[in-house]
Amino acid sequence: MNSWNFSGNLGSDCEQRYSQNGDAVTSFSVAVKAGYGDKAVTTWVRCTMFGKRGESVAPYLTKGQLVGVSGEFSAREWTDKEGQKRTSIEVRVVDLTLLGKRDDSQEVRHHEDRKHPGAPIKNGYSRESQSAHEPAFDESDPIPF
Repeated sequence: MNSWNFSGNLGSDCEQRYSQNGDAVTSFSVAVKAGYGDKAVTTWVRCTMFGKRGESVAPYLTKGQLVGVSGEFSAREWTDKEGQKRTSIEVRVVDLTLLGKRDDSQEVRHHEDRKHPGAPIKNGYSRESQSAHEPAFDESDPIPF
């Protein structure tokens, strides 16, 4: 079984390209932190999603977005310009979860359901418990993937 689960923040906006047969390929890098204090280490993981799922979630994969990833691990060796052997950690994404909140500059506008202001929302918090800066989600919002 080859399954790796981790969470981290995107280092930059995702990149999207298309294969020769027209399939979408969505790529992004995630900073995975381990340890704490002066022993903290950050490992960069290159993630790839294929097809409609990657295409659908691409607008949400922006720099700083916290994500949870589950996928198939691989280590790819390559040689840099100076002739040094390098290894790239890569994951073919099987499951992606958007975590955390988006900052104000990235906030997606959502419709408030004024009929049920205290109703539970998708991320498990009630509208009353959210801070004023977090966007509110309701059950009628479309899922991005």
